[in-house]
Amino acid sequence: MGASRSAGAPRSVGASRSVGAPRSVGTPRSVGACDTIRVVRRHPLRIAGMAVLVLALVSLAVGLLADLDADRARATPSDPAVTASVGSDTTGAPMGQGFVGVSLEYGALGAYAGADPRAPDPLLVALLRALAPGQSPVLRIGGNSADQTWWPMRGATAPEGVRYRLTAGWMRTTRTLAAAARARLILDVNLAAGRPRLAAAEARALLSGIGRRYVQALEVGNEPDVYSIFPWYRNRRGRYFYARGGSWSLSRFVAQFSRWRRALPRYPLAGPAFAELNWLSGLPQFISAEPGLRVLTLHRYPLRACITDPTQPGYPTIPALLADQASAGVAQAVAPYASVAHAHRLTFRIDELNSASCSGKRGVSDTFASALWALDTLFNLASVGVDGVNIHSFPGAAYELFSLRRVRGRWRAFVHPEYYGLLMFAQAFPPGARLLDTSVSPSGPLKVWATRDARFHTRVVLINKDPSTAYQVTLDVSGFSGSARLELLRAPSASSTDGVTLGGRGFGRQTASGALPPPRTQTVTPTLGRYTVTVPAASAALLTVL
Repeated sequence: MGASRSAGAPRSVGASRSVGAPRSVGTPRSVGACDTIRVVRRHPLRIAGMAVLVLALVSLAVGLLADLDADRARATPSDPAVTASVGSDTTGAPMGQGFVGVSLEYGALGAYAGADPRAPDPLLVALLRALAPGQSPVLRIGGNSADQTWWPMRGATAPEGVRYRLTAGWMRTTRTLAAAARARLILDVNLAAGRPRLAAAEARALLSGIGRRYVQALEVGNEPDVYSIFPWYRNRRGRYFYARGGSWSLSRFVAQFSRWRRALPRYPLAGPAFAELNWLSGLPQFISAEPGLRVLTLHRYPLRACITDPTQPGYPTIPALLADQASAGVAQAVAPYASVAHAHRLTFRIDELNSASCSGKRGVSDTFASALWALDTLFNLASVGVDGVNIHSFPGAAYELFSLRRVRGRWRAFVHPEYYGLLMFAQAFPPGARLLDTSVSPSGPLKVWATRDARFHTRVVLINKDPSTAYQVTLDVSGFSGSARLELLRAPSASSTDGVTLGGRGFGRQTASGALPPPRTQTVTPTLGRYTVTVPAASAALLTVL
């Protein structure tokens, strides 16, 4: 389902709550040496006063150390025990460049990047690059707005369903943003309007205005498989119009895609950008008809915020988001199509993904549960051969990754919980690394993933999706028995919308840099060759064995 499709319903525009700041830890003032003889002889009561002061300072120091140690997880006798192991055999292909990317609507790019085409928002640049450290992040621009956007043509009027006009300023802003972030772009062009000349003019403007060096592929249309199911637009009289009629089918789509391809500039194409799985049985037919296709794309939302009946499947709740069906289930459903893409030497990318369609659900999509869901889902998708993922975001969406605004000439970012889960994944699965075999007993809400890079560094991620129970994990990592570093991803609860920390640090209620300070980690020393880690309820742990 698309970013905000809801049978013409308006998007939710409520502001997301921002992430709370970690407590600032100060340095206690040093106490100078005292002339003890003078104190004893002239002011005997000062001894007691000084003792009180010393005790207060000691208490303060202990408190500060406790704050510094606040991210450490401690076991209790009631914590259930779990045994996990990491094998030495790698599985799957090495992690490629730019696996974690972001997907934005056309209008959202201007809102996030700002109005000055010479100087796009530096926080947006920093937040995009942090998800692909040392790489070129893949930024997809499309969503529902793709079929509501055009590049004005001389002598032509905008189709009735078009609401957004591209400008030379938008092009310059996008070009400078792509250059600053070293990003590669997937750009949607309009299919719903039914006018290939319009799409061709838009594509030429995008390629020349932004620059071909920054554009990875042109994606034709957005979720064309639901063109006859969800309205394209509503006119001023309140009447709904569909992009295609009731006879719309896969074969008609394939024919139109080919027609658009012939009209567009010769350039790598992405598609079919389907919302559902119903038409995917026809992928071989689509692929064979499209010699210009380079990236096979699909959209996925495990839950549907448009559903209002809590008894219906897909109704968004935190338990539903943390259930295996929302993560492993998504991956297993797309696994066959990743194989089809690779058999035809195509890249397979889920270039629009988030927790719930129709802009997400407040109290679910904006909570810390979304961070745990995203972390587990990305691992699951990578394990079945998906080559990359773009997390969808736009201002006002319940699943918005970050809120950006300019205050008195300076940009401020409000980073929401889901983004932290993406950060931990990027840290745990760097380019060139491969997945390792893992096992856990007993099976349940505690998930285990492990990777090994070319330098033989092994990273183990433990995800506890149980919102109320901590687990004490005894972990065996084949071939390793030295000390390891541990950092936690946690929040006050699964339903928290702020107070998130990764490695004991967070962006706080706002950030002016878009960067986290160095992590606070703890050292885990194995006993009899096994590591013992307590994973708090609704949290994740990253153990790095060097």
